[in-house]
Amino acid sequence: MKLLLSAALVALCISSSLAATPASQTVQPSPAARRAIDSASWLAHVTTLSSDRFEGRAPGSPGEKTTTDYLQQQFRQLGLAPGNPDGSYVQAVPLAAISSYPTLSYSIGGNSTQLKFGDDYVAWSARPQKEIDVHGSELVFVGYGIQAPALRWDDYKGGIDLKGKTLVMLAGDPPGAKEFGTGAGSYYGRWAYKFEMAARLGAAGALLIHDPKTAGASYEVLRNTWTNENFFLDSKEPNPDFPLVPGWLQHDRARALVKAAGFDLDKLTRQAGKRDFHPVPLGATLNFTEVNAWRTVATSNVVARIEGSDPQLKHEVVLYSAHWDHFGLDDTLPGPRAQQIFHGARDNAAGVAALLEIAKAYQALPVAPKRTIVFLATTAEERGQLGARHYARQPLYPLKTTLVNLNIHGLNVWGRTSSVLLRGMGKSSADDVVAAVARRQGRALRPEGPLEFGNIYRGDQFEFARAGVPVIALGESVDYVGRPPAWGKDKLMRYHAQVYHTVHDVVDPKWDLRGAVQDMNLLFEAGYQFAQGKEGPVWREKAEFKR
Repeated sequence: MKLLLSAALVALCISSSLAATPASQTVQPSPAARRAIDSASWLAHVTTLSSDRFEGRAPGSPGEKTTTDYLQQQFRQLGLAPGNPDGSYVQAVPLAAISSYPTLSYSIGGNSTQLKFGDDYVAWSARPQKEIDVHGSELVFVGYGIQAPALRWDDYKGGIDLKGKTLVMLAGDPPGAKEFGTGAGSYYGRWAYKFEMAARLGAAGALLIHDPKTAGASYEVLRNTWTNENFFLDSKEPNPDFPLVPGWLQHDRARALVKAAGFDLDKLTRQAGKRDFHPVPLGATLNFTEVNAWRTVATSNVVARIEGSDPQLKHEVVLYSAHWDHFGLDDTLPGPRAQQIFHGARDNAAGVAALLEIAKAYQALPVAPKRTIVFLATTAEERGQLGARHYARQPLYPLKTTLVNLNIHGLNVWGRTSSVLLRGMGKSSADDVVAAVARRQGRALRPEGPLEFGNIYRGDQFEFARAGVPVIALGESVDYVGRPPAWGKDKLMRYHAQVYHTVHDVVDPKWDLRGAVQDMNLLFEAGYQFAQGKEGPVWREKAEFKR
């Protein structure tokens, strides 16, 4: 009851704030352009992209070429120009697929304890390097591993030198600390942030203590993920996203380690939840050896553009994105080949098809928008937003003149909704524009609740947000018109339990596409307002992405 009340209060406060702050841009596209977005055309693209011929659209597979060729062909037919300044429709994204075989032990007072890979811990390498050795690395407990000056929170205070050490830290955000939001999970609670901080501080390793309440996934999910081949951006330079040894400790094993070092994990956890926490050397050392095997994977983003019509503004960009990749096929699954393919109809053939429909709408305008519109179909989102990350680090158009990113991940296929769920609502003034468009559709804007667990930080929009670009990413509204209140939530939960990331994500003839058309029109009209308006959105004062 408290969770529901809290979420309702947040929604009321933010909605009131938006209503009191009218959008500065109210231009609307022509009726003909709005009519260009067509459910039958969209469904045809989704059906094609999720068909057996595309083999699940895995990066580096034959299905990739089929997919990227199709997208380039569609952009050409729509009359869009190549998005890469080199005259092509592609941006190469070099990847390394690494399989790691680690051994790990810790020493306390001359006694060594060997841990079992998979059962006790998972660890991996983000570097295509044959062997990695870390011996005698001092273990230091650093609480939640957060350094957030804007929130006056620093778990690394005291000037302790952490170079070459291995950081032991808690997953998630400090519980009860209002600085970190309403419980939906903050940027600082994400494991990606914690590993990046360890790398930035020169630590040799970082081991996160797994807790299902804060990790967002069971230990079994982590084990299945990180004990297999994993993908990273391929570079000769050290990977800035990870220290040399990133990993997770199973909770009971972490408790035993801390106890052997003479500490109590529960007491350390309570201390870590306070602002005055200081790092705690554990008096233990880590020994780690890893043998790696890797292969390079050649993959590409697909990018197209509509040149802006205003000579003074066309250097500025409104960027739409959606990932084209999925999980390919698994020939170890039983049944015929069609039942071994991860078709990814809703995730994310739906989003890529929306890119094409929105591009068609822009092309139906009597005059091109003032600013340039870029359409980016990214690779390797399912491998950790790698295509978007590569673009954010090697942008084809400067990020400082990229006004906003509108990312499309999945689309509503169950009918019209009375609300629009916005990921990261309240973080930027982009909300104002989305709210105005939603109101014209007769819909209200709603924030994600605690159960969404920080989805703004999952998906390609996160890569643009942390690079400083304001983002718009729709969540999954459950307020379906003409349906009982629980209907939408049940539909969504069944999808995630039975369909999401399985071979069952296929086109369903029972889909109601009116909601998809609603959302595509909203994204088109919001982007158009930014393309035509006086200025782009800005981050709110306390947003962690504000530069």
